[in-house]
Amino acid sequence: MAEIRLMTIDDYDKVYALWLSCAGMGLNNLDDSREGIEKYLARNPETCFVAEEDGSIAGVIIAGNDGRRGYIYHTAVNPDYRRRGIGSELVDKALNALKSLGINKVALVVFSRNENGNAFWEKVGFAVRDDLTYRNISLADIVRIDT
Repeated sequence: MAEIRLMTIDDYDKVYALWLSCAGMGLNNLDDSREGIEKYLARNPETCFVAEEDGSIAGVIIAGNDGRRGYIYHTAVNPDYRRRGIGSELVDKALNALKSLGINKVALVVFSRNENGNAFWEKVGFAVRDDLTYRNISLADIVRIDT
């Protein structure tokens, strides 16, 4: 049985390897670097979790908030550990942590091509919003890493 606990920067190497092993992830060289994740964990120390089993990272969820809305990023479960409820447990843990901080609404972005990811998020209750247009701008040279 996997133990769900708060993520620390010491988990980074195993978490990054997990992300790389999961098809459909969209990473980049800046935000997902050790330094980028360390900044995110410092800002969101109570809302990022890993599932650990036998010394391995079986799953991870990166969640945080801006004081108004919660956001979930880079949720992944090792393919060898899927269909055991680990992803759902991670989501519940993160949502409860965000709720305890006074956050009432949580958003996430999934690549359209990530069929498994989209099916998972629908299963745990996240609805598609078709009334929005997602936009962004890069303020630095970012190299995208697709898995």
